[in-house]
Amino acid sequence: MLRSTLTALVAAPVLWLAVFALYPLQLPVTPFAYDLKSGSSLRFVAHDLKDQGVLWEPWSFILVGRLLGQQGKIKAGNYEWSEPLTALQLLNQITRGDTVQSEIRLIEGMNFSQFRAVLDSNEDLHHLTRSLSERDILKQLGGGESAAEGQFFPDTYFFDKGDSDLDIMKRAHRAMAQRLNTVWSHRAEGLPYDNPYQVLIMASIIEKETGKAEERPVIAAVFINRLHQGMKLQTDPTVIYGMGRQFDGNVRKRDLLTDTPYNTYTRAGLPPTPIAMPSLAALESAVHPVSSSALYFVAKGDGSHQFSETLEEHNKAVIKYQLKHHGS
Repeated sequence: MLRSTLTALVAAPVLWLAVFALYPLQLPVTPFAYDLKSGSSLRFVAHDLKDQGVLWEPWSFILVGRLLGQQGKIKAGNYEWSEPLTALQLLNQITRGDTVQSEIRLIEGMNFSQFRAVLDSNEDLHHLTRSLSERDILKQLGGGESAAEGQFFPDTYFFDKGDSDLDIMKRAHRAMAQRLNTVWSHRAEGLPYDNPYQVLIMASIIEKETGKAEERPVIAAVFINRLHQGMKLQTDPTVIYGMGRQFDGNVRKRDLLTDTPYNTYTRAGLPPTPIAMPSLAALESAVHPVSSSALYFVAKGDGSHQFSETLEEHNKAVIKYQLKHHGS
């Protein structure tokens, strides 16, 4: 009789823990988002989940976690549950780190200031770079560049809530370096580049000149032809970049005549740095232009361009697409 009583006393808690671990928890709302802070203990999580209405009581959760050896394996992150789950499933998820990742999208054509603004405005990131200068950021990246512009690859980056903005910068910086090295290694012959950085500069100009994928290799050919012939690039996006905050949406004649390091109407060759983050397509176009003798192009007004081989053809295209358009 005593033995059976003791057996019952031992079995009751085990049965309760089994029921607790395997019985579906009713979430207070669905989806239920849970932000698990770094350094949180099993005890803290259990009490916190009880306070938020997920657990009936905390002690069984703590005991199950300890029995399974999970108390030191809690992983911080942003979790989200869309349907009821058992306490055991919840415990497994927060010890495996099955987090819901946030994302940040860097758009091709962004400049470094815009890139920083996107990072600064993201509330899911831990901000380490807000007070850093461009030079300080470059030191943190360790790449040896003298300018940050163009050094980050535009893409969608996924991250766990609480990751730092510097982590995103490092990933984007590494991604651009890898892609630039790849395109440099299989570049066409006879291009007017001394190093990969010049490819990056050219690609950034191509990126800003057209949004049409099929035009990028042609735009590249025009600028490469001009460099081969010693002509100035005469591209408005570099002028705009050099104007900085003074740019009000219009490029006037005086702007084209005002000399800056980025004014390709007053200075020959490539500007000193990239002017934006180029896409992979722009990088590829910079090293694999189409075979073309075109030296000029003019916007048609519909997002595309008319390309010309001679100044006479170009002037006719300007009259057709620009002067008539502005006069209408």
